[in-house]
Amino acid sequence: MKALSQKRRHPMAALALLVMALLLTGGLYAVATTTNEAKAETTTYSAQDIEEGQKLFMANCSTCHGMKAEGTSSGPSLIGVGASAVDFQVGTGRMPMQMQGPQAQVKPQQFNEEQTSQLAAYVASLGAGPSVPADDDLDISEGNSANGAQVFLANCAMCHNAAGQGGALTRGKFAPSLMGVSEKHIYEAMQTGPQNMPVFNDANITPEEKRDVITYLKTLDNNTTVGGFSLGSLGPVSEGLFIWTVGLVIVIGFTVWLTSRSA
Repeated sequence: MKALSQKRRHPMAALALLVMALLLTGGLYAVATTTNEAKAETTTYSAQDIEEGQKLFMANCSTCHGMKAEGTSSGPSLIGVGASAVDFQVGTGRMPMQMQGPQAQVKPQQFNEEQTSQLAAYVASLGAGPSVPADDDLDISEGNSANGAQVFLANCAMCHNAAGQGGALTRGKFAPSLMGVSEKHIYEAMQTGPQNMPVFNDANITPEEKRDVITYLKTLDNNTTVGGFSLGSLGPVSEGLFIWTVGLVIVIGFTVWLTSRSA
């Protein structure tokens, strides 16, 4: 026992414990990362899809993103962004960009659904990343709108507005309105964090919570305005401006009426 006690107080014991802790932490992180990547890449593409996607990429995207999608001064690297990012950017018409600017604008799609899938297949083959969400993840009939509202208000409302109407950001950028956006593209935006949006992976917001958020947004999208005029659903700014303008008009009108009677 005395010899064991002396070994425990060895000067190298603290260093050994530190090394063991670092190894344990690194191992757990590696396992978690592998698990997330395994969840991310669930869609498999054929060799033909990848080949056709590469042809489309070379003809339409390589000018900005590089011949091997490694990125240039005009566009970021696409290695590791996954199929989901491509499906969102190309599917909403943001890519290819019409012109350089603070952020990519929504416009009519340049590629059809098959071509978009082929582009996504090629980029997905370059490195692991989030895959296009499955139909089960987009089934809002299984979602919880109340929980979705809580998640949205805690993570998204500061930019997109509590009603999902969007809002202005800095340097000419903006958070777009989420009304009329498809379930798939809302999910993909949370997965990939386009523009100034942060990435919400499954560790931040679970797939079930993502579905709940979509359910909440679709509830807002489908319901009529409750309580009268929406005033753009911009909250106290538009409401205060409306009250101030109407109140000022009433005061001026009442003043004119009083002065005309006294005359």
